[in-house]
Parts: sequence; C-alpha cells; structure tokens
Amino acid sequence: MPLEREPSDHPAHPPVPLPGTLVVDTQRGDRVGEFRGVAGPYWSLRPVRGGAEWEADPAHVRPADAREHLHAATAIANRRSAGEWL
Repeated sequence: MPLEREPSDHPAHPPVPLPGTLVVDTQRGDRVGEFRGVAGPYWSLRPVRGGAEWEADPAHVRPADAREHLHAATAIANRRSAGEWL
C-alpha cells in the first residue's frame, strides 16, 4: 500500500540553475537577479542593474519569463551605453 505524503508548508525546491541564469525572487516583489551560486540553503542572486548580491530561498525562486529577460537585457544595454561597469 503506497504511503500518502503529508502536504508540505514549503514549495518544492527547483533544480539549481546554471550560473548567469536570470531568475525571479518572488519573496522580494518579483525582483529579477542573475543566479551566482549556492550559499548553504540559499541561492546567491545578483541584481541585473548592479548592486549587492542577496540570498534567496530557492523555494521562492522561478525562472525569468521572456518579458523579464527583455527588460533585463535593456537595463544592461542602458548601463553599458552610459559607460557604467557591470
């Protein structure tokens, strides 16, 4: 007889993305970041527009969609054209 699993309070963790993959942290207002690596139970994400990395709970991270990829690419291009280092 198969065992029934109790419902979890936490969503399942997604697979670890490759470094540089754009993802969205849903616990921080759908903030888009570049995956940098694993830091203990968290994932390190870097803001696309620059700034300090932050740690996100992998259960609340999803892949960026096409619109978010385009928005991030535009932000990067704008910073480069302004002479800012990324």
